[in-house]
Amino acid sequence: MTPDQLLLFAIFAVVIVLMIWGRWRYDVVAFAGLVAGVLTGIVPGEQAFSGFSNPATVTVALILIVTAGLQRSGVVARLTRFLSGAKRPVPVHIAIMGSVGAAISGFMNNVAALAILMPIDVQTARKAGRSASPTLMPLAFATILGGMTTLIGTPPNLLVSQFREAETGTGFRMFQFMPVGGAVAVVGVLFIALIGWRLIPRHASDTSAAAGQVALRDYVAQLLLPQGSSAVGKTLGEIATDAESVTILAVEREGTRYYRTSRMIVLHEGDRLIIEAPPEAIEDFRLDLGLSYPPGPGDGQKSDREAEARSAALDTAGRMLVEAVVPLRSRLIGRRGDALYHGIEVDGILLGILREGQTLREKLNTKRIRHGDVLLLLLSENNMAKALDPRDLMPLEGSGTQVAKDSRLWAALLIFVAAIAATSFGLISMPIALGAVLVLYVVGGILSVEDIYDHVDWSIIVLLGAMIPLGMALETTGGSTLIARGLQSLTEGYPPWVALTLLMVATMTMSDVLNNNATTVLAAPVSIQLAAQIGVNPDAFLMGVAVAASCAFLTPIGHQNNTLIMGPGGYRFADYWRMGLPLEILVIASSVPLLLIVFPL
Repeated sequence: MTPDQLLLFAIFAVVIVLMIWGRWRYDVVAFAGLVAGVLTGIVPGEQAFSGFSNPATVTVALILIVTAGLQRSGVVARLTRFLSGAKRPVPVHIAIMGSVGAAISGFMNNVAALAILMPIDVQTARKAGRSASPTLMPLAFATILGGMTTLIGTPPNLLVSQFREAETGTGFRMFQFMPVGGAVAVVGVLFIALIGWRLIPRHASDTSAAAGQVALRDYVAQLLLPQGSSAVGKTLGEIATDAESVTILAVEREGTRYYRTSRMIVLHEGDRLIIEAPPEAIEDFRLDLGLSYPPGPGDGQKSDREAEARSAALDTAGRMLVEAVVPLRSRLIGRRGDALYHGIEVDGILLGILREGQTLREKLNTKRIRHGDVLLLLLSENNMAKALDPRDLMPLEGSGTQVAKDSRLWAALLIFVAAIAATSFGLISMPIALGAVLVLYVVGGILSVEDIYDHVDWSIIVLLGAMIPLGMALETTGGSTLIARGLQSLTEGYPPWVALTLLMVATMTMSDVLNNNATTVLAAPVSIQLAAQIGVNPDAFLMGVAVAASCAFLTPIGHQNNTLIMGPGGYRFADYWRMGLPLEILVIASSVPLLLIVFPL
C-alpha cells in the first residue's frame, strides 16, 4: 500500500466517523476532508472544486428547483389528491407510494421519479400531522430498487450492458434485467413497507414538527366556486365528508347562508363556501376542488376583462397567505376589513381574523381592526414589503404559505414530462433537460428568479461537491485497484457463488462511498476477470455488479436519491444504515440465488 493510499483511506475513515458522530454538520466535515485531501496532495489543486460542476451535483440542485416549480404550479397538489391519503396507515402509504415509485423508476431516471413523488409524500405527511421522516427514506429506497428492472432505469445497468457488448459483442436487452431486478424490487418494497420504516430513528425535531401541525391557527375564510370547479354539482354533505383538515361551516348563495346541517343542498357556480381551517389547509382545499379566493375591494366594479387581467397579473407575480399581528400603534386600527388597504396601492385581501385566541366567524368585512388581532391576508409577492409595513403589521415567523399558480398547472406538467421523455430516450442528459425545464419555468412565470436560489439546499450541494473529488482520488491513487486485487485473491479456490457474493458485497461497500457510476466502472471489469478466472459465464457477475452498485443504502452520499431526502426528511448521516443495512443483506440474499437461476454459470 502506497503512502497516498494510506492517507486517502485515513481521510475517508475520519470523515465517515465524524459524520456518524454528528458533532459537526456533514457538509462542514466533507469540505474539511476535501481540504485535507488537497493539502496532502492526494486531490490535485486544479480538481479541488470539480465536484461542484459534476453532473451529479448539478442534477441534485436542479431537481430541488424543478420540484419547487411543480409545487408552485399546483401539480403536486393535484397528484397528491390521487396518490395520497392522510388517513391511511403508514405501512399502507409506504406500500402504495413505494410501488408507484418503483414502477415508474423502471422507465425514467430514478432521481426524476423521486422528484415527482417526494413533494407528494411531504404534503401527505403534513396533512396527516406527522413528520415525513418515516416515509421519505422508504420512498427513496423504493425508487432506487425500481431502477434495477430495465436497461434505462439506472446508469449502472447501461454501463454493465456496455461492458458486456465490449466483451461479447452484444449488450443486455431492455427487459433482461427484469427477472432479477423485478423480484428484488418486490422483496425490497415489501420489506421497507412492513419492517424497514420502523427502523428509522425518530429525532426530537420529528416530534416537534408533528406537534407543530396540531398547533396551527384556524381561520374562518370564504372561497368561491368558479366555472369548472369539481365541487359544482356535488352536495354540501359530499364535500364535507371528503374534506381533510377543513371544517365546512356553510355555503352562501345570493346573500343567503345554508349551514352545514343542510347537507343535501347542491352547490352551484358562484356559491361561496365558508370554511374553518389553518392557512395551508385552506390552500390545499382550494386546489383540491378548483376553488378561487374572493375578489379584492373594488373588483366587483371592474369589467370582466379588467378583472381577468388583474387576476392574471397577480397569478404571474405570485401570491402568499400571510399571518400578521396588528401592533399597538398600527394605522390600521379602527379600519373595516373591506377597507384595510384603502388609499395604499397594495393588492391585499383580508381572509380571516383571530381575536384574543378566538376565530371571528361573521361578517369580517364589517369588523373593525383592533390591536392584537392576528390577520390572515392574501398578498401579492410584488408588494409584500409595502403590505407588511412594520409600523402596521408584524408577520408571524414561518407563517407564509405560497398560493399555487394553478393556471400554469398543465404547462408545468407538460414541460416536465417532455424533459423526462427526452432523457428516457437518450436525446439529452438529465442535467441539460432539467436546466431547460428551469429556464422555461422562469420564462413562463412558474418560478421567479428568487425562487431558484431559495429552494436549493446548499448544504447538500457542498456535501456532494466535496465528496466527489475524494471519490475520484480513490481511483487515481490506485486504491480501487488495490481493493479489486484483494477481492480476486480472496475468491480463489471457492465455488462461483461465493465469488459472486463477495463481489457484490465489495461493490455495495464501494457504492456507499463512491458515486454508483464510478463504482460500476471499477467493478464491471473485475467481474469479467473473475468469471474468466473461474471459467464461468460472466452474465451473472455483470448483473450482480449492476444490482450491487445501484443498492447504496448505507450513507446519504452513495446515491443522489439518498442525498435529496436528507434535508426534507431531517435525516442525519448515521440514520441511513439502520434500514439500509438489513435491506442490503436482503438484496444479496435474494439476488444471488436468482442470478444463478436466470443466468446459469
